Amino acid sequence: MNNILRAIEQITPTRTFNLLYVILDSVFVIAFMTLLFIKKRHITAIFSLLMGILYVIVDFGGFYLVSHTREIYFMVEGAKVLQGPLNTFLVLLWMSLSYGITNGAFIWLALNKDKYTVHLALSIFIWWICCPMLAKAMPDSLTIITTRTTNAYHWIMAVFLVVGYGFIIVKDVLFSKDMKSSVKTLLYLNLIGFLVQFGWEFALFVSGIRPANEMSLQTIIVNSLVETNMGMPYFFYINKYVMKKRNEDLTRVQLTIE
Repeated sequence: MNNILRAIEQITPTRTFNLLYVILDSVFVIAFMTLLFIKKRHITAIFSLLMGILYVIVDFGGFYLVSHTREIYFMVEGAKVLQGPLNTFLVLLWMSLSYGITNGAFIWLALNKDKYTVHLALSIFIWWICCPMLAKAMPDSLTIITTRTTNAYHWIMAVFLVVGYGFIIVKDVLFSKDMKSSVKTLLYLNLIGFLVQFGWEFALFVSGIRPANEMSLQTIIVNSLVETNMGMPYFFYINKYVMKKRNEDLTRVQLTIE
């Protein structure tokens, strides 16, 4: 048990990519958001954008400013140069909006069991795999390295996960008359939370953005089980509340009187 805890504390997710990767990915995210609006998935687009903003607040505000666990480096003449607040913010602004928007879209569509969920999820995953390959067209463009240590805050994520799922479990055990349905809901929420993060972590690993080392497997497993999954119970109730009031195109839900 102590060995497992030490392994978790040693996880330091690292990414290496170039400037072209940032530019290409930014174009993809804009196109993706445009597609959501074209298909009148307005609430999905709004939720996705809010998720991106939340990621910025957590990553720059929480990880960089408060816990000092996030660092950004530029490769200059073969040497890693630690960046100050401005460049760190700009890199994290892109990175957080990119993953926040795409993750948020998949979560919301999956919770709605939208008919486009699989199509858009596959487009995101395929892009995460292919973007690093396309970025190699300009291998000499600015190289950016990001790192963060997780031992300072993973316990906070665990608290959110336990409280969120604990609330659902206790509520269902005490009040649910359809335990089979409640079990399916719990498993479905866990599946969404796991797949969102796993797809992201796996794509980073196989594309070479996240380096292969002795901590690679632990990073993928722990992050996939905890980091996005901790928010799923809260997203579930937000989704239930919003979709009772509004349709995806922002029109009011018409109540039928029997």
